[in-house]
Amino acid sequence: MIKGMTVVKINAITVPADSGDELAHRFAARAGAVDSAPGFEGFELLKPADDRTTWLVVTRWKDEESFQAWVSSPSFAHGHRSAAERSGGEAPKPVGVHSEVWSYEIAGGSGESGAASS
Repeated sequence: MIKGMTVVKINAITVPADSGDELAHRFAARAGAVDSAPGFEGFELLKPADDRTTWLVVTRWKDEESFQAWVSSPSFAHGHRSAAERSGGEAPKPVGVHSEVWSYEIAGGSGESGAASS
C-alpha cells in the first residue's frame, strides 16, 4: 500500500428483512460520532435496493493506523453503545444477525476519491 492512500472499511451487516429501518434509525441516532476521529475521511450507510438483507457501512480512512486508533479509542466504544446504555439503561436487542468487516484500498477510479490513482 502506498503511504497516505485511503483505506476503506466495510461492515457488512445482515439483518432480518423487517429490521432495516431500525438499523437506519440506530445509525441516525449516532450520526457524526466518528467525524472528528483523526484520519477519518467519510461514511455512508448503504441500504439494499433489492431483496438482499445485508446493509453496508462504508468508512474511508487516511490509513490503517487511523482506523485502528479509532477502533481502540474510548470514542469507538461510546459510539457503539445505544442511547439507552449511555443513559445508564439496558442495551437493546441487536438488530443484526451477522456482521463482518471487509478491508479495501482504493486501486483506481474517477472523481475525488480516485484522483490519486492516476
